[in-house]
Amino acid sequence: MVDVAVEMPTPRVTERAGRDLNGLPMALLAFVLLVAGVAGVIIGAGRDSGTEVVLGIALFVIGVIVAAGLTPVSPGRARVVQVLGRYSGTVRTNGLRWVNPISSRREVSTRIRNHETAVAKVNDADGNPIEIAAVVVWQVEDTAQAMFEVDDFVEFVAIQTETAVRHIANSYPYDVHPDGDVLSLRDSTDEITEKLSAEIAARVHAAGVHVIESRITHLAYAPEIAQAMLRRQQAGAVVAARQRIVEGAVGMVELALDRLSEHEVVELDEERKATMVSNLLVVLCGDRDAQPVVNAGSLYQ
Repeated sequence: MVDVAVEMPTPRVTERAGRDLNGLPMALLAFVLLVAGVAGVIIGAGRDSGTEVVLGIALFVIGVIVAAGLTPVSPGRARVVQVLGRYSGTVRTNGLRWVNPISSRREVSTRIRNHETAVAKVNDADGNPIEIAAVVVWQVEDTAQAMFEVDDFVEFVAIQTETAVRHIANSYPYDVHPDGDVLSLRDSTDEITEKLSAEIAARVHAAGVHVIESRITHLAYAPEIAQAMLRRQQAGAVVAARQRIVEGAVGMVELALDRLSEHEVVELDEERKATMVSNLLVVLCGDRDAQPVVNAGSLYQ
């Protein structure tokens, strides 16, 4: 089976650390400026001093600007900072941080997420309709790519995961081929899971997403052929069991003949050996218990 390489565009924007400061000192500074500004306006108005009023207003405005830069960052989340529409960096440090006041800060979750695809009906490599579903465990690794390379990275992961599941289902047969070493969806679980994870990772790499694990959660023949395929599997199992029984019976017959000859229990000509082999094979390979028949005569009568 030839795997088709998934080619995705090269990311134009990648994550870099944003410029930020500890928010607690800046919060204290903003509080002092706001209080000083209000006090300056009140005192200036009481003294009828225009200079003190203007200074108080200026301090108050500066305090508002400083306070506008305060940004809380929760654990498991990051802030993507943009200044005048241009990507400035990503703040991942938890707690109260301070960034450029005129910047916009978009929150992105960096927690581990699960996505389970719906049960899809597709054709396997043999053209048989099957039902398949999978779950992928993923996490945002590059926040800049997640925000700027795709419109909605959550929807992007969902669509690309479903596409990868359908492609894997179309590339391999449901059951093992009897005349080859081709991987199958049902029996080569580890190999198929590894290929599925690799394909999903390649498809979502452009969105800055890291695939931790993926698993097939549902795999079955479509209802319209399920009964027919079940009978085929049962027939294959019966044939394999019969083959095993015959191999064992032949070995037991060979062992019995060798032991009789070795210990000289009885001398058997070719006709008696053939009769003995026939009787033993009937007993050993039959579906039911054999009913013994005592022969009081001779084979030559």
